[in-house]
Amino acid sequence: MIKDTIAAISTPLGEGGIAVIRISGEQAVQTAEAILHSKIKLSQVSTHTVQYGHIVDRASGERVEEVLVTVMLAPRSFTMEDVVEISCHGGLVAVRRVLELVLASGARLAEPGEFTKRAFLNGRIDLTQAEAVMDLIRSKSDRASRIALKQMEGSLSKRIRGLRSRLLELMAHIEVNIDYPEHDVEELTSAHIQTETKAALTEIEALLRSAEQGKILREGLVTAIVGRPNVGKSSLLNALARENKAIVTEIPGTTRDVIEEYVTVNGIPLKLLDTAGIRETTDIVEQIGVSRSREALEDADLVLLVVNGAEQLQEDDRKLLSQLRDKQTLVLVNKTDLPLQLELAAIKEMYQEQRIILLSVQEEQGLDRLEQAISALFFSGSVEAGDMTYVSNVRHIHLLKRTLLSLEEALNAAQAMVPIDLVQIDIRNAWEQLGEIIGDSAGESLIDQIFSQFCLGK
Repeated sequence: MIKDTIAAISTPLGEGGIAVIRISGEQAVQTAEAILHSKIKLSQVSTHTVQYGHIVDRASGERVEEVLVTVMLAPRSFTMEDVVEISCHGGLVAVRRVLELVLASGARLAEPGEFTKRAFLNGRIDLTQAEAVMDLIRSKSDRASRIALKQMEGSLSKRIRGLRSRLLELMAHIEVNIDYPEHDVEELTSAHIQTETKAALTEIEALLRSAEQGKILREGLVTAIVGRPNVGKSSLLNALARENKAIVTEIPGTTRDVIEEYVTVNGIPLKLLDTAGIRETTDIVEQIGVSRSREALEDADLVLLVVNGAEQLQEDDRKLLSQLRDKQTLVLVNKTDLPLQLELAAIKEMYQEQRIILLSVQEEQGLDRLEQAISALFFSGSVEAGDMTYVSNVRHIHLLKRTLLSLEEALNAAQAMVPIDLVQIDIRNAWEQLGEIIGDSAGESLIDQIFSQFCLGK
């Protein structure tokens, strides 16, 4: 399978200035050459050059497209195979016609993620770098994009390989002690195991501490905007999104369903959910909206509870304030451009002062304080920059936790003076689990599962 030639459209389908068809494999150049009419044959050009020409249907002699063709010969390509990229006009008809001719010339349609999979199998990248490719494509903020790019460059891989190297040296030391016990003292080896295991544990714990923040930066915070009708929820969504996404009127109950919008606040991606006003109602349609609002609350990582500062607290306000005390909730006292009528003392009895934000969405006052409060709630004030290595992938987090458990068992066993050949079993388990993160010890089914999640043409 790895020896055949594959092809796929690597740009989104639809109208656009350009579309790219990627071909990779031993016959990539010959496959493209068979349908290209140009002054120079592709098999005669140098690597990393671009040729102008036309795609021709050899059966009918028809010129199908005017194209630029880029040739990248192995091993200096993304897949480390011969790669040809055909750049044609964006659209639905022309690009599909070109792909059909490429497939008719001997290539087969690539599976989702197969180009990246070949880069992994050919040793150009490891599994964490391959997964970072998908993270980069799906990133929802500049910060998430930079983290994915750092991981593509191998920031996490270097940390994991360093840990594996340390554990491998430790296993070698244990093997020497087992094979030649007369040259060592088991008590000294046990002490060495404890020292090295503690050092590895410290580094893995540091990586896991970054996991919650990394997952937020990768996937975004699910943020529900809730409150009674007509307190300014939709206006807040529009203000954070910097455009009119939700209908805003003076009539209570305008929002009948959950409206979603992605925004970035201080480098943190938020998936905003503008919900229907939560109140007791006999309107059947509004009841459905209220029910969906409560469902959104259950799934939310962050709740922005909006109350009207120009009115006294209503019974619905009090119920929500009470229900949301145990969640990550910020209370937004809106409409502060009007005379304050709300009893702040009643809210302060239930929420810490830093969780209460006074603002006026209408006048765009206090939004900066809201952004700072969100950063403080999840990132202790700011998102780490510089060389911070975030672990954001669920698979990586799971394997790091398993590694941590194996090392803790090894440490406990060493401290209890369990025979070192038994301690080594736990250390080897940790070493293999770290190897699964970067792909050194990952099974074929796992690799297939990971790359099946990629988009076609990547």
